[in-house]
This record gives sequence, structure tokens and C-alpha cells, in this order.
Amino acid sequence: MGKLINGVFGGFHGRIGNLVGYTLKGKYIVRKIGRSTKPLTPGRKSNCQKMTVVNEILSPSLAVIRAGFRLAVIGTDKNEYNEAVSYNKMNAIQGEYPNISLDYTKVLVSMGDLPVAVNPVINQTAKADEIEFNWEIAADLPIQRHNDRAMLMVYFPELKLTFYHLSGSKRVEGKDVLHIDSDYAGERMEAYISFINDDGQRVSNSVYAGSLNLDRKKQIPDNGNAEIDDIPGFIYKLQDKLMQKIAGNCELRLSQHDTRIAELRLNSSPGKQMDIKTSLSSTLSLLFKKAKVNRVVANISTDNQETISLLKQLGFRKEGRFIENRFLNGKWVNEYQFAILKSQWDLLN
Repeated sequence: MGKLINGVFGGFHGRIGNLVGYTLKGKYIVRKIGRSTKPLTPGRKSNCQKMTVVNEILSPSLAVIRAGFRLAVIGTDKNEYNEAVSYNKMNAIQGEYPNISLDYTKVLVSMGDLPVAVNPVINQTAKADEIEFNWEIAADLPIQRHNDRAMLMVYFPELKLTFYHLSGSKRVEGKDVLHIDSDYAGERMEAYISFINDDGQRVSNSVYAGSLNLDRKKQIPDNGNAEIDDIPGFIYKLQDKLMQKIAGNCELRLSQHDTRIAELRLNSSPGKQMDIKTSLSSTLSLLFKKAKVNRVVANISTDNQETISLLKQLGFRKEGRFIENRFLNGKWVNEYQFAILKSQWDLLN
């Protein structure tokens, strides 16, 4: 049942039929509720996945978002969370549906006009449950900015939870410590820092401070089980086996932005293509079947025609060309990006 506000010509609060009314920023809002029976268009599917990806980091970080975006929505009819969602959907998303993921380096959890943190870095102290943030103090930092307080946040992508504090050390101190639960000390973390002034009337944009435990390695039992609990460790194991079987060097790792994407670098030696093809084919099968990877990406020098031919034989498709993308042996190297999806691999095999 809805409740009329200011008579029949005012707004209402509550539900009437398939309409719901409420007040937002002093304005009456009426929305239709209910689920559409129409099939989702590709555009709507893409938007839904973007919303899901962005909400995964913003939802457990609500207190940070409210403090960080509070000033950005003053004088508007927007709320802090919606503004954060809007910004990060526009700026921190990478990939195309159905392989949309979050670029953690571009996420904002705070928005304002104070000077940002300069070259922040993080490390885990010997206590393990302490995450130390350090930043540079600019030589020309105005004295009125010395007492700005650090706002720190650490997000755990696999656990979908956040630790934070909203008013820490002074900017001029150049360091601060955030305490986390010791049970999560070995988990992957993504960290952010921003500043808020003494009276809380100004904040800075947040800055990505780095990640921890991206390359965690655990013992994986070699029992051939289809269910793999520690995907990063399993990737290490596959890389070790691949390195033992082929000449040249290779690097196989999970993307720091989405663990459903594996990144492969392979520099093969001439005359070893058959050995490499067999080993790489076996590795791809394990990635797709056991590690639940959905996409494998490989960056290859544009001059490495032998390996390019190999990737094409395995079903990889060329997606792009990057100019001077890697510095190798004293010079910048142009690279092609190749990729293959699990669905494509399954069709070919």
C-alpha cells in the first residue's frame, strides 16, 4: 500500500500495483517494478555483466564509496553509489561480452579535487595482517595539505570483501598501516588510497596502490582430479611442465584482472615446433577442462612467424597489433595479440 504525500497532487511512498514511489534528494520518484519477459538483447546482456563486475568491488566497499563520492554528488539528485557505478562502468571495464572484466588499476573509490597520492606502493609486513602503504611527499606540497588524512582500502577479489579505514595518517607522514583479518593474509589483494581534509569537506581521487599475492603458489596434488581448488598453483604446475618439454622460454599466468583469463608468452626455438605444438595443446586442454579458464591470450613478436603459424594451427585468432609493446634484448618489440576461447577450443577438439 502506498502513502500519499501532500495530498492527491503530491508524490507517494510505497507500492501501488506495479509502481513504487519514494523520495530521493528531496524529489519524488516513481518507478515501475516487475520482470520483463522479453529476451535480453546483446546490449542489455553486456550492460548486465558490466553491472555485475562493477558491483562486485563497490558493494562490499559501500562505506568507502559514501565517504569518497559524497562531495561529488552534492547539488545533484544522484547518490554516491550510483555515481561510483556510473564512473567505473564507463572507465574501469575491459573486454567485450561475455568476457567483460574489471581493470583494477582504473577503479575509482573516491572522487574529488584534493591532490592525489604520489607514487603509492604497498607491502605486507612481517605480521602478515598489516598492509603498509607508502607514498611520496611532494617538495612543493602546500602546508595546508600536510594534515590531510589518508583513506585506505584493500579489496579481496576472490573473497568479495573489503577492509578499510577512512581517516588515517597525515599526508605529510608518508605512510600508514591498514589491518586485515589474519585469516586472509595469503589472499589476493587490490589496494587504493585517497585523502580527505580535516573537516571532511574535500577529498581526492583515489589512486591504485598495487596488488599483493597475485602469484600465490600452493602444493597441488598430482592426482588428475577434475576439480582444482587452487587455480594459481595449478597454473604454476602447468607452466613448470610446459617449460620442461619445450625449448626456449614460456610464461603462463592468470590475468591480474580476471582469473578466468590466462596469459601466455612463448618464445620458441627453431626446429621444435612439433614438440611445442603437442605440449601446448595438452596444456590448453588442461586449462579449459580443469582450471575453468574461459580465454587464453598470447602476445607474440610480429617477427616470430614460426610461433604465429603454430598459434593459428591451434585455433588462435589474431585480435590486434601493439607497437613497441615490450622491451626485449635492448630494443622495443612490436607484438600481435592472439586469443582463443574455451568454446572455440571445444569445437576444434
